[in-house]
Amino acid sequence: MGTLTPSLEDYLEEIYRFSLSTDTVRVTDLSIKLGVSLPSVTKALRKLKSGQYIYYQRYGEINLSEKGKKLGDFLVKRNQLLQEFLVLIKTDCDIAAEAEAMEHYLSEATIRSIQSIVTFLNENPKWYKVLLEHITSSSKTKE
Repeated sequence: MGTLTPSLEDYLEEIYRFSLSTDTVRVTDLSIKLGVSLPSVTKALRKLKSGQYIYYQRYGEINLSEKGKKLGDFLVKRNQLLQEFLVLIKTDCDIAAEAEAMEHYLSEATIRSIQSIVTFLNENPKWYKVLLEHITSSSKTKE
């Protein structure tokens, strides 16, 4: 969907998340949430601004453009989808970290396929039950 680096996608995703719950997004909010320095945030914001994803004045508020809102929404939904998928397949991992690792490296086609699988499993509980039985029996044979 976007042509941003994984790092810039993370910044935009967090700006979007903040924008859903607060009117004001600040550099310090992003620095704390992402665990990065203030200069790193400022550098990323300059890049997002030049790509017309945000409106930002130095030492001021950060606001999303329509382009930024659209991509931010996609990024948040992509992360939620991957977490839901990982829960559905009963993987034994840190779900949030795994989804974060996956999200930047999957093509849009793969994301659409995962969405299709998640939708199918949610709409067809009997087939989901069959999948769970398969997963359970497969894990027992490996022990």
